[in-house]
Amino acid sequence: MKMNADLHEGNCLSVMDTLISKGIKADLTFTSPPYNMRTRVSKGKYTTRENSKHFSKKYDHFDDALTIDDYYDFHKEAIEKMMEISNIVLWNFQVVTGSKEAIFKLIGHFHKNIKDIIVWDKGFGQPAMHNGILNRGSELILVFEKNAKVGRCFEYCNFDRGTLQDIWRVKRVTGNKVVGGNSAVFPIELVEMAINNFSPEQGTVLDPFMGSGTTGIAALNNSRNFIGIELSHECFQSAKSRIKEETTSIFDC
Repeated sequence: MKMNADLHEGNCLSVMDTLISKGIKADLTFTSPPYNMRTRVSKGKYTTRENSKHFSKKYDHFDDALTIDDYYDFHKEAIEKMMEISNIVLWNFQVVTGSKEAIFKLIGHFHKNIKDIIVWDKGFGQPAMHNGILNRGSELILVFEKNAKVGRCFEYCNFDRGTLQDIWRVKRVTGNKVVGGNSAVFPIELVEMAINNFSPEQGTVLDPFMGSGTTGIAALNNSRNFIGIELSHECFQSAKSRIKEETTSIFDC
């Protein structure tokens, strides 16, 4: 059966508002937003990294250097809209200098909606950008539920008691693979673990930070429909081409 790929180019906040106004729902959101890698500390204050060729630059089209307050405000609103569209949200992120304060504040704000935390063990991490900083060989996946009840039991999941660990050991994509000006590409196996354990077959998966289209490929090839949103025209066109080439889906974009 061919699944549907509904792709949108634009700001995810505006596009999600349109989806909400039309009553469009998804069964799962799986996404990995930009990490704010190019906000750094200099002389005790947050600033933007000047070197455009530094390995922290993951996007050709996006500075990835918001202020801490702007990063918090944007993602607070984005997470609220994701939960309006799908009751369960898996939000993959890495704690870096430019995101740390905002993320910890987001965890506090959404403490009643966070059901659990999954650790993505990447096997190894790139050397830290400065002395006295831990190498980051893992990333975290916050699991949100809009209508979360007390406790850790998920309202919907596809795994039985004792069958799914909270540490997902999936090797990171190596070699600085660049897709559509985006080198922040995560492994398809990671997405497949998420969608196969937290969404029903023939259901719908949303990714509001579509990037290179990996979530869409994983969803469509595992019998899920897909809604993808991407701000960058270059990334959008590249993701659209990848999804067409690597799936047999019906397009709406």
